[in-house]
Amino acid sequence: MLRQHMEFRQEQDLDNILTWQPPEVIQLYDSGGLCGYDYEGCPVWFDIIGTLDPKGLLLSASKQAMIRKRIKVCEMLLQECELQSEKLGRKIETVVMVFDMEGLGLKHLWKPAVEVYEQFFAILEANYPETLKSLIVVRAPTLFPVAFNMIKSFMSEDTSKKIVILGANWKQELLKFISPDQLPVEFGGTMTDPDGNPKCLTKIKYGGEVPKSYYLQNQVKLQYEHMVSVGRGSSLQVENEILSPGSVLRWQFASDGGDIGFGIFLKTKMGERQRASKMVEVLPSQRYDAHVVPEDGSLTCLKAGVYVLRFDNTYNSTHAKKISYTVEVLLPDKASEKEIQGLEATRAPPAQ
Repeated sequence: MLRQHMEFRQEQDLDNILTWQPPEVIQLYDSGGLCGYDYEGCPVWFDIIGTLDPKGLLLSASKQAMIRKRIKVCEMLLQECELQSEKLGRKIETVVMVFDMEGLGLKHLWKPAVEVYEQFFAILEANYPETLKSLIVVRAPTLFPVAFNMIKSFMSEDTSKKIVILGANWKQELLKFISPDQLPVEFGGTMTDPDGNPKCLTKIKYGGEVPKSYYLQNQVKLQYEHMVSVGRGSSLQVENEILSPGSVLRWQFASDGGDIGFGIFLKTKMGERQRASKMVEVLPSQRYDAHVVPEDGSLTCLKAGVYVLRFDNTYNSTHAKKISYTVEVLLPDKASEKEIQGLEATRAPPAQ
């Protein structure tokens, strides 16, 4: 374990990482920041998820730079623990992380973006296993159990036990962990920037949409699981059975030989192929220039049933199309889903 960590330190040049500067786009549009300390003096790091533009960042900087920036944060937090230890005269070795999930959407489930967090949590477990004191989740939407289920396999059981999901009264609950004067007004405390800004923008970056002027490429290189040919004047149906409402269908595809139609339908009869006109249209079919720029997307399945992804080449009577595609079903984490539902059930009724 120690040998692996020393190799990691050497590979990442951790002795010099605090002086390393990420690309400008990451500095400006990645989110998060160190802001305040908990009651025991442990540093508090805020991660702002909803306003993050994951695709914009990964079209403007490498995945390695994104991960390295997060490793730099870990090293910075360890340094802050040392400073706190000297200041308080007692050992401070752990940090508190607050994940603000407001605005978490399907764009955040884009596969390359999720892979960044998967790799980061794997690095966290392998090299900073005892650093996390608690990970507090606030403003978690109904999509959170799906997102959490995608990365929890990279967390140890000990880390999973440190995750705390707060409900509707999260601002009051957060004060049990952090003193009001150490917590931004935006999160229920009394701390502001010198100019009175309640979000403490001098300490916490809130991300934002990345301007296309930063883009270095039009696409992130993807690998596909399937390659098929859709004949001239025909279509291809890919069926996916959804057993749990709230699951997410995620897809990515590219075409060769021209554009391709794509839409999603819900079957009304099981055990037989149905024409599109006999199924319920869930995502309207339209033509995509996937031979120029690969397409990707996701859909929250509100009902159980068989969802059909239909690649349509019926409008072309002269040329077949080659399609490369990957389709995944992302299941919600049942434990966190149940916890969020329980928190919603205890939400105080609105004042009359």
